[in-house]
Amino acid sequence: MATWIQQLHLPEWTGVIEILVLAVVFYYVISFFRGTRGAAVLSGLVLLLILLMVLAHLLSLNTLSWLLQRFSVYLAVAFIIIFQPEIRRALAELGKQSVFNASAAEREVVDEVVKAVSDLAEQKIGALIAVEREIGTRHIQESGTRLDSIVTPELLTSIFFPHTPLHDGGVVIKGDRILAAGCVFPLSQRMELSRSLGTRHRAAIGFTEETDAVVIVVSEETGAISVAYKGRLSRGIDQDRLHRILASILSRSRQAKSPLRRMREKLDLTPQGVAKTEAILAELADEHER
Repeated sequence: MATWIQQLHLPEWTGVIEILVLAVVFYYVISFFRGTRGAAVLSGLVLLLILLMVLAHLLSLNTLSWLLQRFSVYLAVAFIIIFQPEIRRALAELGKQSVFNASAAEREVVDEVVKAVSDLAEQKIGALIAVEREIGTRHIQESGTRLDSIVTPELLTSIFFPHTPLHDGGVVIKGDRILAAGCVFPLSQRMELSRSLGTRHRAAIGFTEETDAVVIVVSEETGAISVAYKGRLSRGIDQDRLHRILASILSRSRQAKSPLRRMREKLDLTPQGVAKTEAILAELADEHER
């Protein structure tokens, strides 16, 4: 037993670091693709490559081995094309900045949204509401009508009231403002989704597959409330649970706020604030000259 252990070639400290780095990379790649429409494609592609490599090695298929080596570059290009939505979402999250602050005013926004959703659910009025977090949704907003209005339950309810011009579409909320209404959300193309899901639910899932927004859906048939987040849909949400979900997700946005944004928020960019800053800088310059 001791002889067998001595024959093992343990990696050096650099090898251990490389193993840890690769393990972390693989973990985050798997976590990122899990639950998305690219997960099945990625699993099938990896299994196919492993099967071909094993066959080429066991059966000494030199031609197949040569083709696999030569087509590695083309496989990388194919990977980028196939997983374009997931890669775009990952790159967008690298530069994300928090836009939701857990202040008293924005906690009030959560209350207003929950109240509006509850009223819509009681009346069985279909609704689709997206709360933007850190990844911008300007391309989605441009598909609808710009509003830039304060979030109120009355306004949200009136937007989705049947036969109004903006009821057939989604609403995008950022901070305490309703940015746009009547927006067209991208539909999810995942094949494993239940056939019982309607267009609103598929649009909610598709929206969260491309962004980190939280999307609330109210079914016009049953009045049931659903929440979509990171490509996953939770159905049958009551008012209290909806409030907890929104508060929890949006509070995490505040914790992830970048230092640059926190510093920018502390700056007083009003004319009075700018004048005061200039006066302080002038005093410091005079003291330095003296």
